[in-house]
Amino acid sequence: MDGVLVEMPPESTRNSRIALFLLSELLKLLPFQKNSHKDYELVVSGARARVRFPDLMVFTDELVEALSGAARGTVLLEMPPPAIAIEIVSLGKTNRDRDYRYKPPLRYLRSSAEYAARGIAEYWIIDPDEAQITLLTLADGFYEAAVLRGDDQIQSAQLPELQLTVNQVMQAGE
Repeated sequence: MDGVLVEMPPESTRNSRIALFLLSELLKLLPFQKNSHKDYELVVSGARARVRFPDLMVFTDELVEALSGAARGTVLLEMPPPAIAIEIVSLGKTNRDRDYRYKPPLRYLRSSAEYAARGIAEYWIIDPDEAQITLLTLADGFYEAAVLRGDDQIQSAQLPELQLTVNQVMQAGE
């Protein structure tokens, strides 16, 4: 951040398996151009970070068009936001704080959360340690949170045809 190197340890095998499982499920529903798997940076406006690297993103048609011909895998501020950003909570307190505290507005604070300020319609926080998915849906500048566990179905407004339960996602990491 601001020219300071921040150590980013490699992702756990569990988290990588979950991300790959979700990517495989998303590819069944969407063309590959609308999916991003750790390969695009997302420019945000925030005090703690300038860019984020979500584990997965689902792009809108408008964003795919804006990115066509781009030299870098960067979603700039002037581009349309992705439809969905998905983060898989990393092991360790620092990573958990980053994934929970700085990215989503769990207390519904307007403009304090980078993803809400960016206008991302849905933000999923997948927490393998807690075996839960927090699904945040943007409504009038605020995220509404639903915590899903067990056999709860992931009810995505952006992907209504998605047929997955929390258990299916968690089992992919085993």
